[in-house]
Amino acid sequence: MQNTAYGASFAGGAFDLESFFKRPQTILRILCWLFSIVVFATITAEGYTNDPPHPENKCMYNNHGSACSYGVGIGVLAFVACVIFFLLDAYFPQISNAKDRRYIVLGDLAFSAVWTFLWFVCFCLLANQWAKTDDSFKSRTDAAQAGIAFSFFSICSWGLLTYFALGRYKQGLTDLNQDYTDPAHDHTSPYPPEYPSSDVPGGYQQSPFSSQGPTGPGEYQPPTY
Repeated sequence: MQNTAYGASFAGGAFDLESFFKRPQTILRILCWLFSIVVFATITAEGYTNDPPHPENKCMYNNHGSACSYGVGIGVLAFVACVIFFLLDAYFPQISNAKDRRYIVLGDLAFSAVWTFLWFVCFCLLANQWAKTDDSFKSRTDAAQAGIAFSFFSICSWGLLTYFALGRYKQGLTDLNQDYTDPAHDHTSPYPPEYPSSDVPGGYQQSPFSSQGPTGPGEYQPPTY
């Protein structure tokens, strides 16, 4: 008998904090959260320069403003999503409705897959623009390379989250796939049918406990006084 649904036990069990933080999905979620902080924090703090050669704010990635904005936007949204899904992961075993669990797992799967692709785009964009950047921005090499490197790490971490979410979804379908057979149509059932058999004419079957008439002279007769 199955006692799990979508990778978590049925509602009502005690929450095990230690086991929760040892789960690969929880560890990956924390890593994705940290990577997103590094990307948007480095771009926000050091991604724009107004040094004497560039008195106005310019993006350190080849002065490509869209590159900096894209990296910050993807990082901030990933940060918020990690917090939300982390809380949902903690609350997930307390959800008793299988449909609600299914929606959460599907949302995690879809978001993780999309953000894996968006981080790939971010990595390609930042790396390409940094390769075209002139020497006047090279003083911020560490910050620029950190944004590129952690964008690449985010591809791997979010890709693994997609893999685990897909596994949870498939496991949920397996856990809830229980065949049901109507006992009235189950010929192997040890119980007699509730309704009279159609083989008896008129559908009538005499009860085995109904009274019967005299069967012969051997029947007992009470004495008379």
